[in-house]
Amino acid sequence: MKTVLTLFATAALALSGVTAAHAKQTIRVAGNFAAEHSSSLAMAKFEEEVERLSNGEIDVNIFPAQQLGGAAENVQAVKLGSIEMMWVGTAYLTRTVPGLEIIGLPFQFKDREQAFSIVDGPVGAALDEKLADEGMTSLGYMELGFRQLTNNVRPIETVEDIEGLKIRLQPNETHLATFRALGANPVAMDVKELYSALEQGVIDGEENPFAIINVAGYAEVQKYVSNTGHFFDFISVVGNKEWFEGLDSDTQQIVIDAIGTAIAYQRELAEEQDAAGLDQLVEKGMTFTEVSPELAAALREKTAGVAADTKSRIDPDLVQLLDDETAKSNM
Repeated sequence: MKTVLTLFATAALALSGVTAAHAKQTIRVAGNFAAEHSSSLAMAKFEEEVERLSNGEIDVNIFPAQQLGGAAENVQAVKLGSIEMMWVGTAYLTRTVPGLEIIGLPFQFKDREQAFSIVDGPVGAALDEKLADEGMTSLGYMELGFRQLTNNVRPIETVEDIEGLKIRLQPNETHLATFRALGANPVAMDVKELYSALEQGVIDGEENPFAIINVAGYAEVQKYVSNTGHFFDFISVVGNKEWFEGLDSDTQQIVIDAIGTAIAYQRELAEEQDAAGLDQLVEKGMTFTEVSPELAAALREKTAGVAADTKSRIDPDLVQLLDDETAKSNM
């Protein structure tokens, strides 16, 4: 009998080992963007790609639209490892990695192609190292896009029209300083609080790419929109470093390949959504005021000192690298 019990115990241990070896891995990915936004659709593609490349051995669960908390909460959750991955506006990472402010300067990029040449090159690689120092693995950048100003008070035709407006911004010191330079009263606020703050009149306006303004429903609580294009913004795809480095090399490569496919898809779709976004906002009743060349020049002049102030707070080697790479992209 003792021999039989021993055999059963041995078999049970062997079976448990087989079960553990073949247990599905689960990757939870949190985001604060609406389900229909290009970034959320791209992460759904990431889910499909991971499950395809792993032959169903890796299960990806996507949580868009703040299902696992706001952007700031997601950053902390990924740092702590309670969530494996997230996609989040890069501005939300700047208080953890101030160096990221270097890719959020006012009127920094002439077009999206130049913006991506910077984050996909040596500057992006240097920023990835700084994220790693804070316990996060950077997996790439999606497009958030050029940010545009909306408000409920008046159309923006001159710099003076911005003065005194209480504008919600992301928690990025460079962004806040930019609107102070324009005479506004900027308020750092998590996106999860934004709609209700606009609806209740706690703030006068906000700034986002046309696609975000549209899918987030801000046309319901905002009257005026202008194509100020004051920042080009990114979405960072980030994983917990300890989690990612604990994956075997094959699984790491699956994640890298799948996110590469998703990012390429998102960048193309983001351009389409943004182009359609303004038309849809006007159809929903917003008044569009096009920024004149004179106003564009005045906005640049009023905010010219912000970039210098930001650069003075950032690692000088990183600043020099940015300046060198920007010069190359302008050739």
